[in-house]
Amino acid sequence: MVEKDASVGDVAQSDETDGQDAAPEDFAATLARLESLVAQLESGELSLEASLVAFERGVHLTRDAQQRLENAELRVKALLEQPDGSFHEVPFDAGEADGER
Repeated sequence: MVEKDASVGDVAQSDETDGQDAAPEDFAATLARLESLVAQLESGELSLEASLVAFERGVHLTRDAQQRLENAELRVKALLEQPDGSFHEVPFDAGEADGER
């Protein structure tokens, strides 16, 4: 019974002490925190309360990651401006980013 309460505290405390309530500085950090939460949830060792806290944090991180991806896409589009001032939008192809053509 004490372990369940400690589990909730561990997840909540790690959020507070590691500064996880604030958005991570970059996409990689966001993704790493999200992967860590998924591992905790998949382990089955968290109490229901701790699982809910971890899930809620994961939702926030997912939203943050999605916003970062959308912002990056907008920046890429802006960088594709032509020398004459016109814009030439080229769809991003994930295969090309991996070296495939």
